[in-house]
Amino acid sequence: MSTEPSVVNLILGASLPVQVVLLILLLASVASWALIFHKSSVLRGARARARRFEESFWSGGSLSDFYDRLSRDTRPREGQEAIFEAGFREFKRLRQTEGRSTEELLEGVERAMRVVLHRQIERYEEGLHMLATIGSVSPYVGLFGTVWGIMSAFMNLGNMQNATLASVAPPIAEALIATAMGLFAAIPAVVAYNRYSTQIDELFGRYDRFTDEFLGLLQRQIGGQ
Repeated sequence: MSTEPSVVNLILGASLPVQVVLLILLLASVASWALIFHKSSVLRGARARARRFEESFWSGGSLSDFYDRLSRDTRPREGQEAIFEAGFREFKRLRQTEGRSTEELLEGVERAMRVVLHRQIERYEEGLHMLATIGSVSPYVGLFGTVWGIMSAFMNLGNMQNATLASVAPPIAEALIATAMGLFAAIPAVVAYNRYSTQIDELFGRYDRFTDEFLGLLQRQIGGQ
């Protein structure tokens, strides 16, 4: 039977502080991957909904008919659907108020739409701070475990009469596992944070352009009346 130390044996033989560090990093990695898969599903769905909405919205027909069809749908509103519904609902409400100028009407509609827009973006950004924290802190947590492990290894080395490479290597290897675990937790979190931040910025730009285009449509509709 081979007596060479395996990674599992090194972890089980590590000191308690190093094992605690490894457990923390393992939990951080699990939480990070769970959030990565969840956020990927959410943003993929948001892009698909935006594409379907734009195809339907720009296919023609009156805004009132489109709003009525959307209102009859019992599904929760998300993305541009929520933005459009909030804007057109505010437009109908303000039009019933006498003495409103076109500028005041459009300003009220824009405010209603932008409130919903920012709420949508905030919902997409939920959890990103956790990825950023894991990505930035994990290497330092792992480094702490490594420093502690190496310090313990040299303290034990000082108590030995005849120190050899075979006696020094396993404790140092135990300590270096903490650094590797820290990088294992940090790298996917950093990559995912950067990727999802870019995708959310793209969604914000998409929603923002729709808001401006919808306001232009309303302005032309009011002017044509």
